[in-house]
Amino acid sequence: MLDDHARLPSSSGFVVGIDLGGTKLRAGIADMSGEILADHVTPTEHQEAGLLAQIVQTVQDLADAVGANPSRIVATGIGGAGVPTGDGTSLTLAPNLSGIGIRPFATRLSESLSHPVVLDNDVNVAALGELHHGVGLTARDFVFVSIGTGIGMGIIADGRIIRGSKRAAGEIGFLPFGTDPFAVENHRKGPLEEAVAGDALARRYRRATEQTVAPEEIFARSAAGEDAAIEAVDVEARWISTALVAVAAVLDPEVFVLGGGIGSRKDLLARIVSWVDRLGGRPLDIRHSMLGDRAPVAGAVRLALDSISLSEGTPS
Repeated sequence: MLDDHARLPSSSGFVVGIDLGGTKLRAGIADMSGEILADHVTPTEHQEAGLLAQIVQTVQDLADAVGANPSRIVATGIGGAGVPTGDGTSLTLAPNLSGIGIRPFATRLSESLSHPVVLDNDVNVAALGELHHGVGLTARDFVFVSIGTGIGMGIIADGRIIRGSKRAAGEIGFLPFGTDPFAVENHRKGPLEEAVAGDALARRYRRATEQTVAPEEIFARSAAGEDAAIEAVDVEARWISTALVAVAAVLDPEVFVLGGGIGSRKDLLARIVSWVDRLGGRPLDIRHSMLGDRAPVAGAVRLALDSISLSEGTPS
């Protein structure tokens, strides 16, 4: 739904930030200072034509919410669960976003919206949000690890996002543990993602109980003391902790920031820390996102603002 506290339109234009998740599309409209004035949440469409139409309608709805003509929106930033193509117009390795495909999605969307659209990995975008509005206010080197429909990581080093040579830095779902890394069926999403994503947690619980329930219910049953749920959650924490220790060995970040529907759960954090301690090595500073589910939208807004700065030849 749209935020009831939308403000009067800015005289200098607006940007839109969109968190394109496998289940939900979250979006916000901001003024040129980056302050979000109104937001919108809706289930994600999974057909390409439907997704394009959904985003166009969302941008229109956000403009209406602040009483602005859509022509005053100067850029839209989108974070999606996948790896941007070399030209930045689509996402690859995006099994949870069937509507993206490999076509020039951002180009087609830009044509429909009549303003530039910039696309990046969703967890990179969440890390940008955290850099400018959360942990990044005090830490210049951190990673943002999101666990929910999938798992991914955004890397901030010396206050800058690190994307890698093929823009795939942080795709930790492909770390070779959690499930058999040589099994072909684990190559689509990655061995680690097949062990810790939301559907993996549900499968683990179903194998033990023959009951099909959502991850939220598994956590609720774990909190209530049910042995099967406790075991399912504990295995989740074990593999997440293994991934964090692996990342620490390579990147040595100052802080680990956890987000996403599963990663943001308070009842999971203590189990992760316990497993990290059992793995030995130095203690890790592991925290929840200061922004919660607002981090990806805040970061997508920043992505849009940075694209304007770059096009004007000014520092972001």
